[in-house]
Amino acid sequence: MLGAGLIAGALSLEAIRGSAKPFDARIYKARGQQGQIAVAAAMDALLKGSGIMDSHIHCGRVQDPYSIRCIPQVMGACLDNLTHAARILQIEANAASDNPLVFTDNGDVISGGNFHAEPVAFAADIIALAVAEIGAISERRLALLLDTGLSALPPFLVADGGVNSGFMIAQVTAAALASENKSLSHLGSVDSLPTSANQEDHVSKATYAARRLGAMCDNTAAVVGIEAMAAAQGIEFHRPLRSSTLLEQELMRIRQAVPFLDKDRYLAPDIAAMCRWANQAEWPEQVAALLPTYAQ
Repeated sequence: MLGAGLIAGALSLEAIRGSAKPFDARIYKARGQQGQIAVAAAMDALLKGSGIMDSHIHCGRVQDPYSIRCIPQVMGACLDNLTHAARILQIEANAASDNPLVFTDNGDVISGGNFHAEPVAFAADIIALAVAEIGAISERRLALLLDTGLSALPPFLVADGGVNSGFMIAQVTAAALASENKSLSHLGSVDSLPTSANQEDHVSKATYAARRLGAMCDNTAAVVGIEAMAAAQGIEFHRPLRSSTLLEQELMRIRQAVPFLDKDRYLAPDIAAMCRWANQAEWPEQVAALLPTYAQ
């Protein structure tokens, strides 16, 4: 999800002809947050060599909306959360959580509490926060793409806007899913009800905290997929200009999944295809290297 969000964000920046100046490494080194530093470097690498970027280098644009300008701040914080959660879960996957525990060196049998899943619940909760925020900022970039006053693109990214609704309903879908994730991201670990005659008087709710992540990831995959599809549409309006080599490769993959929207059509199959794109595991090396799954 993080990888897809970074690619979609870079594509959206290209579609609105936004500025890459906010990704200057000096900005992030001045703050010192490692996630921001890593994400800014990845964004800079994704945009390197872009003909679209070069075409408006002297345009005088000072600031883009936060959803573009603050990608490193937001996605960097998500990366830090996911990295921490991955570390906790890797420890837990190799942990002894039985009760009682039998220590074979001297035969001691000790009843303890390693079964209490508070570390897992906390990890699941911070994953939920990251997943929700990846979707939330993605939906805002999608809305930006459709707003001709801010993006300078055709309204709703389609010709004959009075006849075609373009990506309008797709953005409504993304907004609904991002909003649903706000409710699902409520912390499971803050809830507890006693059972077993108050013997089990404080529990972690880790099962729920982890289980809801499936629905949240599905929602965010759809939101980010819709954004990437819309950004690809927006970039088509800048042809024959071309983006960077890395982003053009992603655009080709998107076009293999969904065609250009020349007039209104039923978009459910397109959204499903873009969900598969968002859930893929093959990202450019500059992005894949950030992901906790690959960095272990």
